[in-house]
This record gives sequence, C-alpha cells and structure tokens, in this order.
Amino acid sequence: MLHTDIPNRLDVEALATTREPGCVSIYVPAGTLPTEADQAKIQLKNLLRTAVDQLVPADTPAALVSAITESVEELIGDRDFWRYQSTSLAVFVTATSRTTYRLPSVLVSAVEVSDRFYIKPLLRAVTFPQAALVLALAQNSVRLIEISANQPANRLDIEDLPEDVADAVGLESVRGRNPETNDRGGRVQGDEGHKVRMREYSQAIVKAIRPKVVTTSRPMILAGAEPLVSIYRSVSSHPRLTEDVIAGNPEERSDEQLAAAARPILDALYAAELDDIKERFGSNAAHGRAVTDLTDIARAAIGNAIDTLLFDIDHSISGSIDETTGAITFDDEDDAINYGVIDEIVRRALLSGAKVFAVRQDDVPGGNGVAAMVRFPS
Repeated sequence: MLHTDIPNRLDVEALATTREPGCVSIYVPAGTLPTEADQAKIQLKNLLRTAVDQLVPADTPAALVSAITESVEELIGDRDFWRYQSTSLAVFVTATSRTTYRLPSVLVSAVEVSDRFYIKPLLRAVTFPQAALVLALAQNSVRLIEISANQPANRLDIEDLPEDVADAVGLESVRGRNPETNDRGGRVQGDEGHKVRMREYSQAIVKAIRPKVVTTSRPMILAGAEPLVSIYRSVSSHPRLTEDVIAGNPEERSDEQLAAAARPILDALYAAELDDIKERFGSNAAHGRAVTDLTDIARAAIGNAIDTLLFDIDHSISGSIDETTGAITFDDEDDAINYGVIDEIVRRALLSGAKVFAVRQDDVPGGNGVAAMVRFPS
C-alpha cells in the first residue's frame, strides 16, 4: 500500500525557518515491500551514524547528540510507521523534534548536519511530484484513484460517494419519462431532465471527495465521456483540474490502466509549466532581471530579491553565505558547521515568497545548478 505525506509550501517553510545547533536531515530510498523497508531502516541507521560522526567533532553537547540518536532509533523501531511507506523517506530531527515525509519522488540517500535543515531534495516532491488524482466518472459508477510515478494505483475509500446517478438523486432510475424540476423551478423531461440529474450527481461527488482533495496541491484528471465530464467540470472548484481528460468509458479500464493513461497527461502538464518558466527566464534575462552567476544569486537571496528560482537538487556546493553581504565562502567538504550554498539560496528564496522549482540539470540556465529571475534589474 502506497502512503505519501507530500508537504505543502507551509510545511517546507516551517522546516526552512528552523535554526538551531544539530539539525539533521536524512533522505533514504524506501518502498512498500517488507524487504525494501528493511533496507531503508539499515540505510537510515548508517546515515544516523554519519551524522553523529559530524556532530561529535563539532563539540556538540553529548545530551543533544544522545537525544537525536534516540529519536531516530525510536523511528527505526516503530513497526506501524514502516508498514506504510512510499518511494523515498525524508527525516528531519533535532534534539527536541522529529518530522518525517514519505515521498513519491525517487531521492538518493543523503545526510546533512548543520544549524538548519537541508530542504532542497524535499522540494522536488513539491515542484513536480508526478502524483495526481484520477476521478473516473461514469453514470453507473465513480472512482477516485491516487497515482504516483513508481507505485501501483491506489483506489481511495470515500465515505458518502454516490454509487451512480440514480443513487445521487434518490431515484430507482433516471431514464424515465416523468417530468423533473430544473434549477429555475421549471419542468423538464427526457435528455434535459437527465442532464439535471447528472449535475446533481456531480455535485454529490464534489461534496463527497472534498475532504480528500481540499488540502492537496496534486492535479486531478477526469476520466469519462461527454456530457458528464463537462457537467462535472462546471460544478467543480478544484484549482488544479486538468484540461486534458482520459476520454471514453472508464468502466472499461482498470485502476492501473487509468493510471497509465494519466501519466502522459501529467508529463505534458509539467513540461508546459517548465517551458513557460524557461521562456520567461529568457525574456527577463534580456532586461537584466535574470541571473545565473552564483555570487549574484547569493546576493539576491540575501536581499530578498529573488522572484523565481530554478535549481538542480543533485548539485551541491559546500560552504556558507555571509548573511549581510551575500559573499560566499567555499569549503572542500561538508561538516556540522557549514551547509549547502545552493540549499541556503533555496531556503532564503522560499522564505521571501519566491517561486522555487526543483528541475533537472539540463533545465537550469547557465550550468551552475541554480538560476534566478530577480525582482530588480541586476
């Protein structure tokens, strides 16, 4: 069973505002099979050991090191937690807190120790999560299916979800010739009356699934035929209901077949978003409002001047940024004192309200692993 805890922007900002000695960030590949969970626990334990090896030479108080160790070991021993996993696991721990996210994105093992959390990999799940909801609409059935990049489709159990059009309107059949009342109080029958009932059916579906979708930023893809798809779209307020649909009768496709049909729609959606960002970057560069030099970007981050940031989560530069001037001090390797320069740029951009996008290396202009559109000409 797939279990995801995809953070929203407020969740990431809460992590980004944490500043205290001994912030440990750990990322491990996970999975839903028992053998995958066992391997993830082994990796988590090894990465905890690496974190302790960085904390101790930095003269971290023994009580703080002990509290962090006990917190992670408690997580490793939590059987209920490991029963429900996703593709990757992110763990953020201090002496007094522990936060975990089970993510559908494929992330490599990593551990970072500093006075702030390492959030850059987490943002891939926020930017282009490759996760969505598929609402399979038919007059005789409805299903809400959760999909992700690397896990089987998961049909969600929705309380009060109507079984069909007739169930939604409390009739044995909606195909009869008896007149019905439309929204304006008039009498309708035949095809017009049936469309009225399909609208009521759609409204009942919207109400039933609202608790499952109201807090998610995932796109929702409709699978179905006309006129029901258009009727549902007219009553839905879901902010990320995609224009593209999986056409045809969804009752003829399994959950997995619908998930397979949805993934190209997701790919096209994210590709279009990224193309729009890159086009705007080129236009901004022509007017001095886009930069690719790392030192310029660091200064813009310190000055809260970044509007949009693109970065490669796999590109890391050890060091620190002067919090007054934005000057970068580079280090040869990570320790418990320094932090990732790009991650700090990302953190500051996020907290200043900038739009941040974790993308592939080839999609970052300039070849430095980070590029920014700024609020003021450089």
